[in-house]
Amino acid sequence: MGKRVAIVGVGNGKFGKRHGFTARELAHEAVKEAFEDANLTPKDIQASVISIAGEQFASQGAPAALINDYVGLTGKPTIRVESACASGTAAIRTAYGLISSGLHDIIMVIGVEKMNAISSAKATELMAYAGDTRWEYPYGVSFPGFYALFATAHMKKYGTTREQLSMVSVKNHHYGAKNPKAHLQKEVSLEEAMNSVPIAAPLNLYDCSLISDGAAAAILVSEDLAKKITDTPVWITGIGAGNDTMLIAERESLTSLKSARDAAQQAYKMAGIGPENVDVAEVHDCFTIAEIIAYEDLGFAKPGEGGKLIEEEQTYIGGKIPVNVDGGLKAKGHPVGATGVSQAYTLVKQLRGEAVVQVDGAEIGLSHNVGQSGQFTNVIIYSRDKKLK
Repeated sequence: MGKRVAIVGVGNGKFGKRHGFTARELAHEAVKEAFEDANLTPKDIQASVISIAGEQFASQGAPAALINDYVGLTGKPTIRVESACASGTAAIRTAYGLISSGLHDIIMVIGVEKMNAISSAKATELMAYAGDTRWEYPYGVSFPGFYALFATAHMKKYGTTREQLSMVSVKNHHYGAKNPKAHLQKEVSLEEAMNSVPIAAPLNLYDCSLISDGAAAAILVSEDLAKKITDTPVWITGIGAGNDTMLIAERESLTSLKSARDAAQQAYKMAGIGPENVDVAEVHDCFTIAEIIAYEDLGFAKPGEGGKLIEEEQTYIGGKIPVNVDGGLKAKGHPVGATGVSQAYTLVKQLRGEAVVQVDGAEIGLSHNVGQSGQFTNVIIYSRDKKLK
């Protein structure tokens, strides 16, 4: 067993259409808050891990060096990681390994994406490149199309309904409206969600996450250092990572993500807990069907019963397992490289009892971060208790 690892500081900039701000400026916004949160300065940091998925979004090759300089970490070793939409948790996983192994004791993790410097159509095209560029992208398949396939399959196999998809959107907009850092701070009625503009049947506008600009940051430290920095560290007690076939046509199922199931099992085993022990979760709701599938892959519901879980409002605060109470990707926003780190921000705040929308007594949090259409999934378990159960 390597060194235990904790998060002692977090920052999250405002998500949205941040016109006039570059990726480096967005990163600085989150890093500044993380330093203030931990009462640390750049001189305290030994290294950085930077998550930024799209060089074309940033209009900058090798953006990690530029960001490292701009946030005051010149001279500190830095590494950039990329796992599509799961890049943020891949960065946390990388930093965890570097600290657990003893190579470093304190690392700044930065996730950032500047997506609105180009048109929505161009952004959708760039993201579609993450599909197979020989057998998928040339035939017009973009990510709404992939998740429309998942939704159609889930509806056919399990009877999941159009209303249940929209109920996910209603919930996440309900909480996003309360989050001052969310991209869309507005409530949405079930009627609005169900009758919005079609995107890729059966998905419509309110089933799709946002093209957002933003950044998040987290400071990870070894156990010995954590004790010196704060009385309220949040420990990383479980990490799992999974993978699946690149081609959707080769998947064993279109109603579940094997990578997510594998990652969850690894994380639960490492933490010594089960899904019933999780008090609050952040899941990758890039589309509403993705949240319903996540309920099932993570063990919060049996296969085919994810729709029932949202219909019974069991994923609201006060229900069986509160999910995405910051608005999720659907309302908070989805700046690709920042998303997984922003999930950590939310869960650290929850477990400290400092969240804007608080789950009372939360002690264990789980993040589920999917890259592409399930080619990558990382699941991380956070706890106020550093001990494995």
